Amino acid sequence: MERGQRLGPYEIIERIGAGGMGEVYLATDTRLVREVAVKVLPGKFAHDPERRARFQREARLLASLNHPNIATLYGLEEACTSFYLIMEFIPGQTLAERLETGGYQSERPSRSLARWPKLWPPRTGKALLIAT
Repeated sequence: MERGQRLGPYEIIERIGAGGMGEVYLATDTRLVREVAVKVLPGKFAHDPERRARFQREARLLASLNHPNIATLYGLEEACTSFYLIMEFIPGQTLAERLETGGYQSERPSRSLARWPKLWPPRTGKALLIAT
């Protein structure tokens, strides 16, 4: 995607990351006049029902979380053949950059990590660990 290109009301500013499930762009929400992160499911996966389902599961998982170290999900959108997540944009270092410079520091790492498996997610039995 190029600068100025639009996905609905979201105008792309620049690409800020990429991974196995999509590319992430900094964009402007032209309706609310704020910066957002837009994660786009790559076109090669847009017609794959399993990849779309995984993308939707990711959205539901993000929507269920509320934690200071996790960006808030604003929405799951579809335009033409594009599927994308709209998330809170948090400026700063990427996780990779942060880990290269010493990682995250926590005053209570063992306590923070130990309580998450008990709290999340209660129905699946799988643990999600998040350092605070």
